[in-house]
Amino acid sequence: MAQEQIQVQQQEQALKQTQSVTQQQLLQAQLVELPVNQLVERVNAEMDDNPALEVAMGDEPADWKDHDETDDGEMRDDDYAAESEREEWQSALDDALASLGRDDEELPVYHGGTSSQEPPEQTVYGDTTSFYDYLKKQLGELELTETEANIMEYLIGSLDDDGLLRKSLDSIADELAIYHNIDTTHEELERLLKRLQGFDPAGIGARSLQECLLLQIRRKTPSAHTQLMERVVTSYFEEFTRKSWDKIQRALKLSDLQTEALIGELRKLNPKPGASMGEAVGRSLQQITPDFIVETQEDGTVTFHLNHGELPELQVSQSFADMLKEYQQNREHMTRQMKEALLYTKKKVDAAQGFIEAIHARQHTLTVTMRAIIQIQHNFFVDGDEASMRPMRLVDVSERTGLDLSTISRVSNSKYAQTRWGTFPLRYFFSDGYVTESGEELSTRRIKSALRDIVEGEDKSCPLSDDAIREQLSGQGYPIARRTVAKYREQLGIPVARLRKN
Repeated sequence: MAQEQIQVQQQEQALKQTQSVTQQQLLQAQLVELPVNQLVERVNAEMDDNPALEVAMGDEPADWKDHDETDDGEMRDDDYAAESEREEWQSALDDALASLGRDDEELPVYHGGTSSQEPPEQTVYGDTTSFYDYLKKQLGELELTETEANIMEYLIGSLDDDGLLRKSLDSIADELAIYHNIDTTHEELERLLKRLQGFDPAGIGARSLQECLLLQIRRKTPSAHTQLMERVVTSYFEEFTRKSWDKIQRALKLSDLQTEALIGELRKLNPKPGASMGEAVGRSLQQITPDFIVETQEDGTVTFHLNHGELPELQVSQSFADMLKEYQQNREHMTRQMKEALLYTKKKVDAAQGFIEAIHARQHTLTVTMRAIIQIQHNFFVDGDEASMRPMRLVDVSERTGLDLSTISRVSNSKYAQTRWGTFPLRYFFSDGYVTESGEELSTRRIKSALRDIVEGEDKSCPLSDDAIREQLSGQGYPIARRTVAKYREQLGIPVARLRKN
């Protein structure tokens, strides 16, 4: 019996889901990230570029005025809220978050314009150059392609106030691709970052304290001293950060005089090159302009409104709108020249309308985000006590607002809120939660506040060990492990007991 060979054709169907970001969504994402001062600059630049966009004349339209919000979350202008909520642009912006890991970090808090963690600076008068302007001036002296210059400018913009690069290069590559349509590789970013690290002052663009110090050492004239300094930072960095000079002295077989000279040279290194540059050329960029004004009434009601600064109300130029209408009515009798004029006019009018819609979408995004923060952290806005803060993560605000995590991250990374108790970056209100054995969730910020109080009140002649701090915290209702005490202590910048001893 012959066997029949049956040829079977298999068809596989693969379902692939793709997601694209439109130009309008990209514009909205960019405007959401801008603080109010930079937004005003962006608006002015857009009006210079698009003659169809102009400042509205006459009375300010109702939907552009500040919207007071109460802590019950209801907007005073329901029409605007309904219109804004129809925007569905957020769903396409769920890119990887670059700053989720920073939720638990301590952030500066500004009271009356100065940081509570730093001494107040003296006012700089006269012509000042900002930290970023100084770096961009050096950037202009390099021979770069347009793409390389754009990437390096983005790297400069990604530096923190200390002049360090806290973001990973992979995250920066993703952001350049998604938000700026620039495709680059990790290797190219590494190469351009090395060029940025050659800028003044030395240490700029480092990704860690260790790299920052090494960059400064390698700028010095080579000598026996610089070789020793590099060896300490490279091979004995942990001992260096703990100030275990006796261990370093034994390991390098140095005399007391050599060790003292080495310590003196290492202490001249600057862990915050960006901050030192600010002191030298004027930290004009560091002045804080709050994006939210939060007011707390005596009865505990919390309201807020957006700070528009010098942001003008925009409208589509009436002359362009009339011109477009006239062209469209005479569509059948148009010459080639008229058709080209129609296309130009329509392009400019559409761009102007899209920009105005993006501004309104930004307003809505900031409004619902701040509303959710106030609802969660209501007690803090009433009493100003850091211990009153509840655990709050990006996902908590995302669930309340319906906005993507990436959108919440972009808002909270660049905005400040002025309150009765001081001016705070929005990231200040975020912290992880610690769940006790009884199931109670405590804010890590609350625990850190208690830890800081314990250390400040200790006897400096006999400072408390981590285990002793753990016992005191447990007595206050914070039953955390000793290793957690050590972790929080390090995050607060509090040294170990032996280094706190007077």
